[in-house]
Amino acid sequence: MEIHFVLVEPGVPENIGAAARAIKTMGFNKLILVKPCDHLSAGARKLAHGSVNILENAIVHDNIADALVQMDLVIASTARYRVAKEDYMDAGGLKSFLEMRYNTYRNVAMVFGREESGLSNAELSRCDITSTVPMASSYPSLNLAQAVMIYAYILADAVSAISIPGKDVSPLNMGSLRSKIDSLLSGTKIEKNETLRGRIMERLALASDKDLRLIHSVCNSLTAKYEKNKQ
Repeated sequence: MEIHFVLVEPGVPENIGAAARAIKTMGFNKLILVKPCDHLSAGARKLAHGSVNILENAIVHDNIADALVQMDLVIASTARYRVAKEDYMDAGGLKSFLEMRYNTYRNVAMVFGREESGLSNAELSRCDITSTVPMASSYPSLNLAQAVMIYAYILADAVSAISIPGKDVSPLNMGSLRSKIDSLLSGTKIEKNETLRGRIMERLALASDKDLRLIHSVCNSLTAKYEKNKQ
């Protein structure tokens, strides 16, 4: 399982540098930036102490869609509840969640929004799971780099727990499964209802490994039946 940290439009170079340092200290090296400020500035490099290579190797995209195209699971970090999602998972619950799905996902994205406004509802709709860090009060909120550090620590623990010799790691192709479901929903009322379709995909991400394999089988059977009827 590969963890990718995605920062959407970070506006403070020092925050990017500190985030790079945070993920490297936890053993990660995949940093993706969406329309960032100057992430190679002196300020960013200073805060990235010992982790400048993370900044220099960061992948930069112009939009979040391109940044997430290769991801099997996308987790969004948000400080408040939003209308775009119904299911929220405390950060602490991610470890057990990923442990139960160790052979489901190969590429996992952990997404963080802007310092001032976080992720938009449209951006959240592209994410599979919405996660929050429980706090004693809503203000002051966590700094971007602090949030990255918390999730990096939790995810490092999860990856360590599932990286056990002898475990069968043959991830399901979640992109393929989503495509199958979209194809089956084509021409239905659900296809035109973005809210309902989004809800289906949200619940899909929360399904167990066993349930996902069952859904794969059902989709394959239905697809084969439809193809046969077309002949």
